[in-house]
Amino acid sequence: MIGLKPRPRGQNGNGIPKRVHLVGAGGIHMSAIGQILLQRGHEVTGSDITLSEHTARIERLGGTVYQGHAASNLGRAELVVTTAAAKSDNPELLEAAQRGVPVVSRADMVQRLIAGREVIAVAGTHGKTTTSSLVALMAVRADLDPLVLLGGDARDLGDANARDGAGRFAIVEADEYARAFLQYDPYIALVTNVEPDHLDYYVTAEAYHEAFTAFARRVRADGTLIVCADHPGSAALGAARAAEGARVERYGIEDESADWRATRVRGNDHGGLDAVVRLHGAELGRLSLSVPGRHNLLNALGALAASMRAGVDFYRAAQAATDFQGARRRFEVLGDVPTRDGGIATVVDDYAHHPTEVRATLLAARQRFPGRRLVGCFQPHTYTRTEYLLDEFKTCFDGLDVLTLLRTYEARETADRGLDATALAAALPHLAPTTFDSFEVATEALAETLRNGDVLFTIGAGDVTEVGPMVIERLGGVQ
Repeated sequence: MIGLKPRPRGQNGNGIPKRVHLVGAGGIHMSAIGQILLQRGHEVTGSDITLSEHTARIERLGGTVYQGHAASNLGRAELVVTTAAAKSDNPELLEAAQRGVPVVSRADMVQRLIAGREVIAVAGTHGKTTTSSLVALMAVRADLDPLVLLGGDARDLGDANARDGAGRFAIVEADEYARAFLQYDPYIALVTNVEPDHLDYYVTAEAYHEAFTAFARRVRADGTLIVCADHPGSAALGAARAAEGARVERYGIEDESADWRATRVRGNDHGGLDAVVRLHGAELGRLSLSVPGRHNLLNALGALAASMRAGVDFYRAAQAATDFQGARRRFEVLGDVPTRDGGIATVVDDYAHHPTEVRATLLAARQRFPGRRLVGCFQPHTYTRTEYLLDEFKTCFDGLDVLTLLRTYEARETADRGLDATALAAALPHLAPTTFDSFEVATEALAETLRNGDVLFTIGAGDVTEVGPMVIERLGGVQ
């Protein structure tokens, strides 16, 4: 297990005071901050609307997390770190203002934690967590001892989303929401793809693309921008920066002019893909993956490029890619269940919530589970995303044989902002999806639906992740 490493108590460098309070401590990025602060000897408190495994990790390390937001939660905090989702009327932020306690954003806090490191920042609309987890594993295997901050839990890093290494590099998943990634000045920046998302914040696709352009321009003059040549958005970004004189390297499968290219791609016995990797046309060696899908081959190729530019040799990086189990909730097989007809079905959980991600997951499913019936349980994530991506949602589920929809995960929104799950169902008459507001009722319906050989995918970025274990428990399966 490779996770957080103990640090001496009282090590409070980089201008961070002893006592820190986190507003939204259960968020994936905020919880990583909390874990590293605790390992560095800080006293950490926090709050969130609901408690979770991520808040429990903070508490296991000695922190305190309160359920709900209240002025009294601040205690003796000397610094408050807030998530972008917190509103200006949050009682803890109001209390901090009244008491004169400094408040910084999550991105600002990350900057303090990584000060003095060479930053490898992984950005993109899709694939950030998997790719940054791969870069991190490659660097760890090469004894680079990196600091790591992820937007998901990496199974290969001890089911952790943070690692406080003492080495030269900081590997961060660079989140574009609220332009958080513009806080970084990367030595190496990797962009997996660029496709409009988060329009609840950006409003227009143009503004979204402009944010990525600004991110690419923050790469240091002596640094490297690495982009996927097979995705139009990232390819265009790379071409624009190359024209401006920046050092740009391109990776891909389809684009024959890519600097880093995966060739002779074929399936393997592990359900993944094998390929021969070439750099500027010269063969480096073979890459063999256990995680399925061409999108994951692209992720691994990009991670290979970034890690090798950081000093990792090809064979260590390739072996790490072979061993890579994937991040939590990314095509994660939860277990098998007995079905009502006396057979066995498989339950898989996946974080996909954008149509492009859903389509990639289902293509990978057809590769990994050929000939098997695919049953999907999808939870739309935010009303606005369902509305502005409705045309893409109309076709992304076509790889499924059966589709069930859960109530929309609201996140930071209200229903009047866009379209709900019922509206999405109406836009999919060819699939005739069933919609459920209750997880319990949905679980019972899925248990009745599954038959021998089926694969159930629970899909979405919200609490749909609870449904797979509920189905397994209902049918008496094994996780």
